[in-house]
Amino acid sequence: MTGPEILLAPLHAVSQLTIAGGPFVMWILVAGVLMWTLIFERLWFFRTHFPGMTQRLLGQWQGRPGHQSWMSHQIRTAMISRLNGAMSENMPVLKVLIPMCPLLGLVGTVHGMLEVFDSMSILGSADARTMASGVSKAMNCTMTGLAVSVTGMYPVFYFQSKIAKQTELLADRFTF
Repeated sequence: MTGPEILLAPLHAVSQLTIAGGPFVMWILVAGVLMWTLIFERLWFFRTHFPGMTQRLLGQWQGRPGHQSWMSHQIRTAMISRLNGAMSENMPVLKVLIPMCPLLGLVGTVHGMLEVFDSMSILGSADARTMASGVSKAMNCTMTGLAVSVTGMYPVFYFQSKIAKQTELLADRFTF
């Protein structure tokens, strides 16, 4: 294989999977691209923006006089909550995309099986070749949905753990 062929191999594989799995595979792949875009965005946020936000709010907190009043406690809670909200941004979308991919695969599976039954009813018999095509399309959808979903499970768990840990560390850093 030459250089351009190597670079185009993943695109060729995706197009073959789309052809083999039907239209629902494309929707699963779109959901996967969106999911991984959000995962990379969260990684970028934690690496670049989060430390600066934390230092800025921590500096504001330390610059405040009198940390013992009720209002100071509320301001501290609001600052920690603001940082927690920034860390949790896009997490609901990620949590929806993970189970949505296998469900799209299931819809594609049902669609493929319906094609098998339609061809059987049109032909009036259960031709193995016709059945194999529909079952293959159905299994490609299922496999793609599960594969995309599984790749996103660990990053979501990682971010949930990181958010919980960072929130506790922030509570410790914003001292009274």
